[in-house]
Amino acid sequence: MEYFAVHYIYVDDPDLIARHRPDHRAFLSGLTDRGLVAGGAYPEATPPSALLVFKAENAEAVAKLLAGDPFRANGVLKDTRIVRWTPVIGIFAD
Repeated sequence: MEYFAVHYIYVDDPDLIARHRPDHRAFLSGLTDRGLVAGGAYPEATPPSALLVFKAENAEAVAKLLAGDPFRANGVLKDTRIVRWTPVIGIFAD
């Protein structure tokens, strides 16, 4: 298993984001037993964005897990980037 950083870039529509945030967070909470180890928004980022950290076999597995995210289904995501991440220091390091 490897770590993957998922960078979500949101559309610049605070009302749309707020409207779908509860379902998005509920969806992500359901992934904590399927590889999601951390997640949260960048509070002062422009454009609005967030980081998710997964432990998974590969990037395709992460993409498959996120396919049902309500943010995706409701047009909140402008871009998604999944990158393999190798932590060498801190709580995620082996």
